[in-house]
Amino acid sequence: MLQQFYPQVFHDYRYELNKDMNLAAAHFIPDAEAGVCQQMHGHTYFINVTIVGDELDRTGFLVNFKTLKEEIHKRYDHSLLNDHEAFAGDQPDTIPTTEVVAAQIWQQVDALLAERPNRPYCLQVLVRETPTSYVTYRPKKEDHR
Repeated sequence: MLQQFYPQVFHDYRYELNKDMNLAAAHFIPDAEAGVCQQMHGHTYFINVTIVGDELDRTGFLVNFKTLKEEIHKRYDHSLLNDHEAFAGDQPDTIPTTEVVAAQIWQQVDALLAERPNRPYCLQVLVRETPTSYVTYRPKKEDHR
């Protein structure tokens, strides 16, 4: 794998963890303005999740990399994104554009991290749809659970 460089966010946490994942998934954008993207098509998505925090858990992890992979990769790999409940509507925040996929992944990871005693935070989610196009989602501070 080539070394990846990510948009940096200044923060004051002791630890920063980045988890990279690749997954294959299809989607379509049900709107005439989407042009050819109205048709079902697939991507090999590259996803990076950035987690930060000050405290490690009892095993010495901020969060286990495996936990993040199971939460995201297992759910979306080799699937039609439009079939997932989060993307099943026709409102702008449910159509599986790259922006909405990044926001949804953040919501899932934030809910997962909210249950952890050491309470790490998901600082950003980067979703690369093609080699030349990606979205970075960064929540507002008040969005964290």
